[in-house]
Amino acid sequence: MQHIAVIGAGTMGNGIAHVFAQSGHKVNLIDLSDDALSKGMKTIEKNLDRMLAKEKITENDKTATLQNISTFTTLKDGVTNVDLVVEAASEDLNIKLNIFKELDAICDQKTILATNTSSISITQIAAVTNRPQKIIGMHFMNPVPIMQLVEIIRGYSTSDETTDQIMKLSTELGKTPTEVNDYPGFVANRILMPMINEAIETLYNGVAGVSEIDTVMKLGMAHPMGPLQLADFIGLDVCLSILNVMYDGFKKPKYAPCPLLVNMVMAKKLGVKSGEGFYDYSESRKAEKVSNQFL
Repeated sequence: MQHIAVIGAGTMGNGIAHVFAQSGHKVNLIDLSDDALSKGMKTIEKNLDRMLAKEKITENDKTATLQNISTFTTLKDGVTNVDLVVEAASEDLNIKLNIFKELDAICDQKTILATNTSSISITQIAAVTNRPQKIIGMHFMNPVPIMQLVEIIRGYSTSDETTDQIMKLSTELGKTPTEVNDYPGFVANRILMPMINEAIETLYNGVAGVSEIDTVMKLGMAHPMGPLQLADFIGLDVCLSILNVMYDGFKKPKYAPCPLLVNMVMAKKLGVKSGEGFYDYSESRKAEKVSNQFL
């Protein structure tokens, strides 16, 4: 599996493209606009420069990684003759279903189609294709170049062969793949999102302030980042989407999003990507950014 296509040049997509390219794979990075692709490539180069400064890679490694990536604004051109497609578009069911319908129509039958979804059913995605045995979840963690885990999610019809190939490929990337079954939130977010939601509820109920809640979890539970800050980095809209998927799937009150989270998303206070969430990430506060070591 030498030739990989990655759909989406955002935070997750450019990170996935980065790790494949750095491991020697030829990568087609696909997005709707040249501007999005340009931003994605600048992020990859910036992250490579950080690795270079820390002497984790050489200048030749950086050059080779960037040369391994080609960019495309047309899906058909970007997925021609690839062995694997990894979809990393918005966490929206309809967007993903439309992408997979199109991929199934234009990709070779041997091509494995993977999604980086953090909560949406692999089985539901596979059902809109004629190759359900070749549909699988590859849930990378953010930031992709640093985090070791890849959740490998088997849909109802995902074959052993497909699973084995993706497990092996993930290991070759230097990651630790962990196989899980297809239920809302999988493992990572089924455990993580209720914790984040409860932290938001704790703030909403006036038990403590933002920094106090995060300090308790960092110093008391040895978490590297507090749950409210982590929510900002994930994106509050993404957190809300995942919680809604789990609430719809399980119909249990414990997965119902906190009203404060809902209101913040409606107000477009989405965290780091919007400049404000539970913390302020605006230009005027750059010198005071929280936990700068994670940026």
